[in-house]
Amino acid sequence: MSDTLQWAIFFALGCYVLGMMLTLRRLLQGPSAQDRIQALDYLYILGMLVVLVLGLRYSSDMYFEVALLIALFGFVSSSALAKFLLRGEVIE
Repeated sequence: MSDTLQWAIFFALGCYVLGMMLTLRRLLQGPSAQDRIQALDYLYILGMLVVLVLGLRYSSDMYFEVALLIALFGFVSSSALAKFLLRGEVIE
C-alpha cells in the first residue's frame, strides 16, 4: 500500500471521528426529538463509512458485509423511529 493511500485513509478516519464527536454532541443536546433522530441517522452513516475505510485498509471482504448490515439495520431503525414520532406507535 502506498504512503499516499495510507495518509488518505488516516485523514478520512480522522474526519469521520471528528464528525462522530460533533454528531454525538447533537444527539445528547438536541433541542427536539427530530434533531436527535437525525443525529442518530448520521451517526450510523458515519459508522458505516468508518467500517468501509477499514475494509479498504485491511483488504478484507468481511468489513463490507458488516457495512451492509449497518446500513440495513440503520434504515430499519430510522423508519421505525420516524413512524413512532408520527403516530406514537411502531407496531399496528
